[in-house]
Amino acid sequence: MEDADAILRAAEEILDCLHAHQLDAVVIGAVALAAHRYVRQTEDLDLGVNANVRKLRELTDSLRKAGYQAELHEPDADDPLGGVIDIEGSFGLIQIISYADKFPAVIEDALREARLTARPDSALKLVPLPHLIALKLYAGGTKSRADVLELLMRNPELDLAGVRELCRSYRLRGLDELINEARSAG
Repeated sequence: MEDADAILRAAEEILDCLHAHQLDAVVIGAVALAAHRYVRQTEDLDLGVNANVRKLRELTDSLRKAGYQAELHEPDADDPLGGVIDIEGSFGLIQIISYADKFPAVIEDALREARLTARPDSALKLVPLPHLIALKLYAGGTKSRADVLELLMRNPELDLAGVRELCRSYRLRGLDELINEARSAG
């Protein structure tokens, strides 16, 4: 990320816009991975929300009126996400990713459990590690599985029983295989 401070400031301003629409967000993606000891190159900041398409349209309009370049990508029937808003500017790219009607419980639970923020005195909440793992398992694919493996290896103190229970509650599969792989690699 070229200018981390600029993208964080923009994300905090965008969070204010979300709040004006009675929405809250949690930082997910590579920024959250870094907060949980797995740093990989990223050019964007991702915010997870629960917003239906109507709310996303309203939010996109508000962001544009606030001077942001915002584009809504509405989901189709096969999309595992509830829609994505790309917001671009001199700060880079911020994505608002909705899990509404697809996997809303993980965002609701993450918002309730979040204790870390993007920086001191910031309202940007970071997704807790167990919920980040759940989001990665939900996303599936090779990259997400590799992210989970790295998170497991870099956080040996993690309460695996708690993560298992959380993932079971969401009916997610594949965690035990990745835990075994992390143990073998470590």
